[in-house]
Amino acid sequence: MENTGKGEELGICCSCNEDVVREKSTTKEYPLTIWEVGIAGGFVASFLVGLLCVYWTMPASDYSFLKLPRTLEDLQILRDHLENYTSDYTIQVLVGYCVVYIFMQTFMIPGTVFMSLLAGALFGVVKGVALVVFTATAGASSCYFLSKLIGRPLVFSLWPEKVHFFQAQVAKRRERLLNYMLFLRVTPTLPNTFINVASPIVNVPYHIFLLATVIGLIPAAYVTVRAGLAIGELQSVGDLYDFNSIATLFLIGVVSVTPTLISKNKS
Repeated sequence: MENTGKGEELGICCSCNEDVVREKSTTKEYPLTIWEVGIAGGFVASFLVGLLCVYWTMPASDYSFLKLPRTLEDLQILRDHLENYTSDYTIQVLVGYCVVYIFMQTFMIPGTVFMSLLAGALFGVVKGVALVVFTATAGASSCYFLSKLIGRPLVFSLWPEKVHFFQAQVAKRRERLLNYMLFLRVTPTLPNTFINVASPIVNVPYHIFLLATVIGLIPAAYVTVRAGLAIGELQSVGDLYDFNSIATLFLIGVVSVTPTLISKNKS
């Protein structure tokens, strides 16, 4: 009888411990530190403040042309109108551009390639590349934190096989993870939208995600922004990436992932 009582007590304790473990795992499933909450809140506040500032300071006019471009024709119309404002209202145009680009990246709204083309058309190559890299990085970071908070069900429902593949690759390359993330950013191996959403789910640290995003987006941003200088000559978005451009991006990607391959062969 005593042994039975002890066994029951042990069973109860074990079940209690299991419940505690489950509670801890669920509470740590979507962890956000204080500084991460602050950054995410800063992005949301910047959307609102930026749009309000642009609305209050732009001159009274007909802004029916303001819409997210979905075709090259829409982009050309938007470029023609914004060129009239850029010289006199540079800050307003910059703020409005940044707010829209970051918002699109955060909530995975397609069409950022048109925004990158617009940066080249309005600001030139150097300023355009800097602007695109900044806004794309800020939007990707905002998407990262949002996904870390609520993204797990969405990611596993939309891309179950791709998530498992990404998770396995990240686990294999943990020691050289920055090189692998750079490879993904430079090459079209995985879509950037998927990388932004899935990275926190597969435990890619934010500092590695951030550094890989800043550096890895520069080559593609340069190609797209440079093409924006001659929007009228483009027949389709596919003209942006010819064979030479794609080959160059893959070459840069191979160089970035080479240290990972060498370390694996040595081990």
